[in-house]
Amino acid sequence: MCTLRFVLICLLLSAGARAQLQWKEVEPGIWKATAGQPEKVTLLSVANNKAGKSALQALPAASFPLPEADIAVTYRDGKVYLRFPLERDEQLFGLGLNFKTVNQRGRVSQLHMDHYGGKDDGRTHAPVPFYVSSRGYGVLVDAARYLTVYAGTAVRVDTKNPPELQDRNTDKNWDSQPYSDAVEILVPAAGADIYIFGGPTAMNAVQRYNLFNGGGYLPPKWGLGFTQRVPTLYSQADILREAAEFEKHNFPLDFIGVEPGWHSMAYPCTFEWDSKRFPDPQGFINDLMAKGVRANLWLNPYVSPKSSLYPKVKPFSGSHTVWNGIVADFTMPEARQLFKEHFIKNHISLGVSGYKIDENDGYDKWLWPDVATFPSGTSAEQMRQIYGIAMQKMTDEWFREQNRRTYGLVRASNAGASNFPYVIYNDYYSHPDFITALVNSSFIGVLWTPEVRASKSAEEWVRRMQSVCFSPMAMLNAWADGTKPWSFPEVEKAVQDVAMLRMRLLPYLYSTFAQYHFEGKPPFRSMNLVDGFAYTPQVSGGKLDATLNPYEAKTRSDLKDQYMMGDNLIVAPFFAEQKSRKVYLPKGKWYDFYTGKLAGEDEVITVTAELDKIPLYVRDGGIIPMIPARRQAPKAGEVLPLEVRVYGSAPGTFELYDDDGVSFDFEKGAFSRVMLKAGAGKGTMSAPQTGKPFGYQKKISWTFMTK
Repeated sequence: MCTLRFVLICLLLSAGARAQLQWKEVEPGIWKATAGQPEKVTLLSVANNKAGKSALQALPAASFPLPEADIAVTYRDGKVYLRFPLERDEQLFGLGLNFKTVNQRGRVSQLHMDHYGGKDDGRTHAPVPFYVSSRGYGVLVDAARYLTVYAGTAVRVDTKNPPELQDRNTDKNWDSQPYSDAVEILVPAAGADIYIFGGPTAMNAVQRYNLFNGGGYLPPKWGLGFTQRVPTLYSQADILREAAEFEKHNFPLDFIGVEPGWHSMAYPCTFEWDSKRFPDPQGFINDLMAKGVRANLWLNPYVSPKSSLYPKVKPFSGSHTVWNGIVADFTMPEARQLFKEHFIKNHISLGVSGYKIDENDGYDKWLWPDVATFPSGTSAEQMRQIYGIAMQKMTDEWFREQNRRTYGLVRASNAGASNFPYVIYNDYYSHPDFITALVNSSFIGVLWTPEVRASKSAEEWVRRMQSVCFSPMAMLNAWADGTKPWSFPEVEKAVQDVAMLRMRLLPYLYSTFAQYHFEGKPPFRSMNLVDGFAYTPQVSGGKLDATLNPYEAKTRSDLKDQYMMGDNLIVAPFFAEQKSRKVYLPKGKWYDFYTGKLAGEDEVITVTAELDKIPLYVRDGGIIPMIPARRQAPKAGEVLPLEVRVYGSAPGTFELYDDDGVSFDFEKGAFSRVMLKAGAGKGTMSAPQTGKPFGYQKKISWTFMTK
């Protein structure tokens, strides 16, 4: 039966009517409005996470950040057209996982799930329709469609803020892109829910977005150790020898990636073990675990006719194949249940730790086309936008039911993913662009790893390994050429040193991920989310004032080669053949991590390259808890000595978090938080909670680094 609202919406959609959105505060500092008739399948409905209500209530109060009268929606041709106001000095961040640019103002993006093609055009592994403003708010459009976003590029005839009229014949400053005072978004659907996330800061807006989606994922401790992905056709004997070789070289290794050869057929996949290469899967998993190493299995989701799963799932699959494999409709509970039964029986019950989900992002020549149909009625376009989220959701649920945390890799993600145990990777291989992606991941609730595959020189090898050791997953991916951490013997020590430094920093890193979970702060974050960094540039006619220092102007709006790890640590990677680089230090004093020497304060410094060090800087009063170097992450029940480094002269605090490192018991309160405090050359630690897991000795070695 057609409701009156539905009839009115249909009339609006056909008539090109303009309407006013009605905003309702659905969580503290988060407002929702509905435009038209939203579709059943949306990004957030598939992610289906519960908001962290108590954490949201703990954030600073926020008022609605935009003038409501300036937010417009128009319905025309069965589509929704949205318009949000922009101030002259606003910078925009987010709008997908971008690899070349950070500030998205002045760009046009079609947010379309895809492998990354070397352009920041919206076709990417995580085309998240969420943007964050430097003025301290965020906007999300919850539609599983190919959205087109004009981020301050289009100028309406009736604008209240017309750009300066320029004559190209006589004005040398003529610009082909005049100032625009709006973000306009085309939603090719009959409706969508829109969310606005308040501040007052950009970081607060990102926190609200992450917490609204369940908070960030807290990986198991072993997931933050080192991982190696082995060549495609390695057998179980080859992999066990690989693990032994890591031990012989005293190189960290917590989990190992088993590539396509474990399947009895791949491309498409059976999800069943090859009996020749893996004659004893259970014994293989047990033998690895005896070495303290877990197994992570590669897969893509397309089901081979040779799989026992094929006839069962075929009725719940789409009209088109990928590499002759059927594409399960994961919006149907029947398809999800069949995959669950198959995967638990063949992998998870054996002790497999997680998955690498490959090639679910898309490439038009081999993925299902947009003319494909699915039995649920979900369109091919929607399926492309949500497939990665659906796979993350269902695999996460399988491990949660076992009370085992997992951590893996994925090629496709989207809005609502912050609470899922996956890190994005790809086949693109630009080291500088990898760091830009790491910076941008912090705006959109996803994780990204600048993985290492190969290098042309020993120097490049070191630089790539240094970056990956300061990322969400320290991964060497040797599937194609069999490289090892020691492939360049002349720099083996430098590579081992930085890998061991990551292991030493696990208390700091694990606490930073706990902050992601409980507070919504991304563990690796853009400088644009840091207090004392963002600024309001001087503008004239919509352009940056030419009197500003060019590097500083660019740095402030599009800084893409340095980032924060947690609250206290700046990471500034070097790239191959770089002899020096500039580093921007925000307000307050900053100190060299290695020496404790004052590096600067609210300034741009120039750093000379040292092959065996990645530049790291700690804020004044910064506290960095560390453990002794070790090959593998701490296990449940271990109690370790703790060194706490203190930088600068300002009083400082750090909340050190701990739990069993493997289960979800922490969600029921089985965790400890202790406060580390330092000042005037003295340090203290509050008493651990009685009966809660705490893996550190109560007697701490305090090291005051300042010189």
